[in-house]
Amino acid sequence: MAGYVGVLVSDPWLQNQFTQVELRSLKSSFMAMRRESDGGLKLAELPEKMSRLKHVGETLTENERAAFLQDSYQNLDVDVDFELFLRVYLKLQTLATEKRGIGAKNASAFLKSPTSTLLHTISEPEKASYVAHINNYLGEDEFLKKYLPLDAATNDLFEIAKDGVLICKLINVAVPGTIDERAINTKRVLNPWERNENHTLCLNSAKAIGCTVVNIGTQDFIEGRRHLVLGVISQIIKIQLLADLNLKKTPQLVELVGDSTDVEELMNLPPEKILLRWMNFQLKKGGYTKTVTNFSSDVKDAEAYAHLLNVLAPEHSNPSTLKVKDPLERAKLVLEHADKMGCKRYLTAKDIVEGSPNLNLAFVAHIFQHRNGLSTQTKQISFLETLPDDAQTSREERVFRFWLNSLGNSSYIDNVFEDLRNGWLLLETLDKVSPGIVNWKITSKPPIKMPFRKVENCNQVVKIGKQLKFSLVNVAGNDIVQGNKKLILAYLWQLMRFNMLQLLKHLRSHSHGKEITDADILEWANSKVRNSGSQSRMDNFKDKKLSDGIFFLELLSAVRPRSVNWSLVTKGSNEEEKKMNATYIISIARKLGCSIFLLPEDIIEVNIKMMLTLTASIMHWTLKQPVEDRACGASDTETGSLVDSSSNSTLDDTASESSTDDSSSN
Repeated sequence: MAGYVGVLVSDPWLQNQFTQVELRSLKSSFMAMRRESDGGLKLAELPEKMSRLKHVGETLTENERAAFLQDSYQNLDVDVDFELFLRVYLKLQTLATEKRGIGAKNASAFLKSPTSTLLHTISEPEKASYVAHINNYLGEDEFLKKYLPLDAATNDLFEIAKDGVLICKLINVAVPGTIDERAINTKRVLNPWERNENHTLCLNSAKAIGCTVVNIGTQDFIEGRRHLVLGVISQIIKIQLLADLNLKKTPQLVELVGDSTDVEELMNLPPEKILLRWMNFQLKKGGYTKTVTNFSSDVKDAEAYAHLLNVLAPEHSNPSTLKVKDPLERAKLVLEHADKMGCKRYLTAKDIVEGSPNLNLAFVAHIFQHRNGLSTQTKQISFLETLPDDAQTSREERVFRFWLNSLGNSSYIDNVFEDLRNGWLLLETLDKVSPGIVNWKITSKPPIKMPFRKVENCNQVVKIGKQLKFSLVNVAGNDIVQGNKKLILAYLWQLMRFNMLQLLKHLRSHSHGKEITDADILEWANSKVRNSGSQSRMDNFKDKKLSDGIFFLELLSAVRPRSVNWSLVTKGSNEEEKKMNATYIISIARKLGCSIFLLPEDIIEVNIKMMLTLTASIMHWTLKQPVEDRACGASDTETGSLVDSSSNSTLDDTASESSTDDSSSN
């Protein structure tokens, strides 16, 4: 059991950042450093000691590592345990990656990872803007109102964020219903365990709405690490502000395009790009000849804003706005115009002329929400009725997109059908789930101008898939390049499932290299629930009895007693009760430490793929816990049942394909 991951690391977030092999290697390095320091290793010694570590030691100088520690920790004379060592290593790894130029230049301006900066400074104007936003949207919250309004001039924001409640509530403002608030620990004074649970729930839920939280852990929130806390809050608020920038929420956006081909292109754009297109559409109406391509240099003279507001709210226009020579004065007049419109804004004239991209984007998004100036004529909108509306495809795309973004690839994915077509991000993901499997010598890195280079990348993606025994009959690289939705979703499901089964296989101390099957996961779950004294069981992952949620609540209760408050559980006898249970299941699982991306509807409808991923995620979390912490005192027979199974029965690839076919035909 010495190599068991749960024994090495108890923090669930840290466990998710490393493979078992990586943890053993880092543990060996850590122990060697401690021995050299006569058994006690101090933070101040790490800059010199970490020079031997690959990547961190090769890319960063000792002075850079020392500067990072001095900036991040007040006291460098503390003893370093293995978990603190791992946290420092992850942060330095991020800095080293940034220094080498990997990741940052390809990341979208919308939702960049908050850790991708060498200088851990924060923008005071941004902090003030986010504080104003929080005061506005959460000021009446029953629990938080005794702490609000926050004062932007103080560190109130970071102090209140330390118990996790604020950010959980903010996630629900951005995407209502993401977190079941019954799962949030909201006592006035929380113990460290309850606080950690809230942060775990918060981080897993942030990933599930599309935030990038790579290399951010619960400890960062508990310590109030300002640049990381503000980075997560920034992403959540952006998601809220840009939520209506799609044809489903705002069908009037169809006015921006001419025909069905353009509509499909518009549907595939990230919300930030749609906002720019909308802005330029309105500016053209007002006779503004320049094209705005960003929310920084192109708007800092405030001329575009003046024209935009004149188009949207001519009744409040001021002729002086375009006559003044000083950009700062013009910006002030623009904000007066916005105030008269009743448009909420959280930036100053100085923020406009300094070209703050985040605050200017937020300002334009507020204007769009308040008055978008688009036609409400049904004739225009009826155009959308000819487009296929496949809710299941859309839901699956969302799951895979958020899963891929959670892995920390070099670019943020806004749409899997568009952003995977050159094959690069798929190759990166394959290399993460099966290190060394990609032949990087024959790949082409974006930007890729020659179409055949994209096909070469995607051909390797298909070839590796076949190596991993994916079902890819009559699939070629060009199918991915062409954006074939059905094939891309089928490939991503098999990739996600392979990753999941590999994680489980590596955690099994008795596996002896045997593969884990879907039948093993099913048996494990039934065994857990049975041994807890319940009569519930699931026959398979499409068992309609699962729709009431009771089985999964009993499974969660079996792996962590007292995790479920049974007084909050319904019988699941109607749709409303089922949804309440499903929402509660997802939040409790995330609170434990499961990284899952399904929606309550997936449980209610018994989506076969999501039932498997949910069960496997709970199993993965359980197996990572130290043996002494595992609930219900599982016997060797119980925990060994997976590998003793001779069944090769799987949901596998044929089931994946048939379930995709079934859903698309509905």
